[in-house]
Amino acid sequence: MYADQKVRDLEFGVGEQVLLKISPMKGVMRFRKRGKSSLRYLGPIEILRRVGDVAYELALPPGLSGVHPVFHVSVWKKYHYDGSYIVRWDSVLLNENLTYEKEMIAILDRQVWKLRSKKITSVKVQ
Repeated sequence: MYADQKVRDLEFGVGEQVLLKISPMKGVMRFRKRGKSSLRYLGPIEILRRVGDVAYELALPPGLSGVHPVFHVSVWKKYHYDGSYIVRWDSVLLNENLTYEKEMIAILDRQVWKLRSKKITSVKVQ
């Protein structure tokens, strides 16, 4: 009656991709970085097979060969592919030293933050 009503059953299919939540231990550098800038999620990782009701085997990258590949669904996040962040190489003109010049397309928003004795202007540029 008073159980957590936000709990939902998670079902995944074989071949789907998920993000694996990692919590690095102090002093252990298994997941590349340590400290505040360490990774929170690793992936996308493909599901290989279902092991139990709430456990699945994942296709981990070769760098994590020492980690057991079966994980509970509570340490996952569903992966939603969004290709909008991918930069097309034909749209960027690269120089000889692999640098490029940024071009402003449009000004999307302006804000002025008023502090006690200052005004700070913020501009969002596409």
